[in-house]
Amino acid sequence: MDVLRSPPFHVEHRNIVENDPSERVSAEASVLSSRVHYYSRLTASSDRLLSPPDHVIPCPEELYVYSPLGMAFKVIGGDGGAKNPSIITIFAIWNTMMGTSILSIPWGIKQAGFTFGIILLLSMGLLTLYCCLRVLKSPKSIPYIDTSDWEFPDVCKYYFGKFGQWSSLVFSMVSLIGAMVVYWVLMSNFLFNTGKFIYNYAHNVSMSDTEFGTNGSDRVICPFPDTGDHGGNCSSGISGLYLNTAVFDRWWSKTNTVPFYLIILLLPLLNFRSASFFARFTFLGTISVVYLIILVTLKAIRLGFHLEFHWLESTKFYVPEFRLLFPQLTGVLTLAFFIHNCIITLMKSNKHQENNVRDLSVAYLLVGLTYLYVGVLIFAAFPSPPLSKDCIEPNFLDNFPSSDVLVFVARTCLLFQMTTVYPLLGYLVRVQMMSQVFGKHYPSFFHVFTLNIVIVGTGVCMAKYYTNIGSIIRYSGATCGLALVFVFPSLVHMISQKRRGELSWPSAIFHSLLIVLGVANVAGQFFM
Repeated sequence: MDVLRSPPFHVEHRNIVENDPSERVSAEASVLSSRVHYYSRLTASSDRLLSPPDHVIPCPEELYVYSPLGMAFKVIGGDGGAKNPSIITIFAIWNTMMGTSILSIPWGIKQAGFTFGIILLLSMGLLTLYCCLRVLKSPKSIPYIDTSDWEFPDVCKYYFGKFGQWSSLVFSMVSLIGAMVVYWVLMSNFLFNTGKFIYNYAHNVSMSDTEFGTNGSDRVICPFPDTGDHGGNCSSGISGLYLNTAVFDRWWSKTNTVPFYLIILLLPLLNFRSASFFARFTFLGTISVVYLIILVTLKAIRLGFHLEFHWLESTKFYVPEFRLLFPQLTGVLTLAFFIHNCIITLMKSNKHQENNVRDLSVAYLLVGLTYLYVGVLIFAAFPSPPLSKDCIEPNFLDNFPSSDVLVFVARTCLLFQMTTVYPLLGYLVRVQMMSQVFGKHYPSFFHVFTLNIVIVGTGVCMAKYYTNIGSIIRYSGATCGLALVFVFPSLVHMISQKRRGELSWPSAIFHSLLIVLGVANVAGQFFM
């Protein structure tokens, strides 16, 4: 999963809400929930003697679907037969996994080397798919208990107790907060470049002579390392010709001012009680990814391919096919392929449950091909010479000038989309943290506002002092993936096999190796 998506977690099912913004728990719904919980504790699912009587079970129009977020949403229509065909399920998984990691894939391939980067991308896709299949099948491996409504955190709690429940929460929070930090850095970037494009167009300012890059209509630039204000570096050569430009650069800086301007817009949105309004715009994520694919295709056609193969040594314009920095790509890919904490929920809506393995595999194939397509085309089309492949940025859109109209449209679409998704991520963080600590997801405005100040402050600090989204993604991806991709799925599978007497030495060695790979992935982010 990537940072555009948000995996759910398990909290006690106490907050029964409808689609209204108030999200109040009615007394009738609370009593009904308590009755069902009471009968559920009296007996296991295999013993029907003390099962809830008919008058306790709500009628179809009063049924609720419990989410692992600790909420229950009212079922509209009450018809349990409404399922999605395989094609819709596959597309839903693809849409959920596609996120901001796609912007860092070319940079990750550059860090690992072109050939080795492709091998790692395919290998990480297969490994994360296998671990995801283990997660999907984990509830069915528990005997004598009805696990039809369980999520993976419930499975972790069953095997590891409170430690498993809280561990899944903590590591999932890492992925969520990491995603919000990446969003703040990217929104600052996109807002800065969008404002720069509008200002330069309105004042007829040309940047072609002040940016190091190629010539022609499809310019590619090589941004210099940060030496202060990014915006000031770009326009310093023309400040003498345009007096107002220096003033504009002072108040419109990518690191010094724009990250703070976002506070005015986004901090109030984070304090909304309901996130239902912003959920209506999630379709923009699909539009943005499709546009990025079209943009990459057009740029590759116009720029052509520029490749040379040097296996061990770097040259002036090319990187070797194998580099010791490859763990940086594996960290990015761990988050790029991360969907493990919500895959059970997504697959429940599949019409043909017997095809779950096939559909999940096809979805992973499409996701991997999308990442491979974008990563390979951007790396191959990057004009070397005259620019070095080492100039590929963690956000590949930064390799195109702010005056590029096609890239301007991409940045504007992504900015609007992230502005609507960011409050959703904040809402998920609030629900998980507040529900666990205080027992309700909106204890008071003061609690929520304090939490939002901490989250926003973290994003502003990163946007000001550390703007490398590739590194932010790889650190958060490797950390959350350690538990939720490698360790817990492998341990759960081995424990279930051992209890059934089916654990073999090859299986134990293989799954232990997966755990070692997860630990090595985290360690590699700090030492490579």
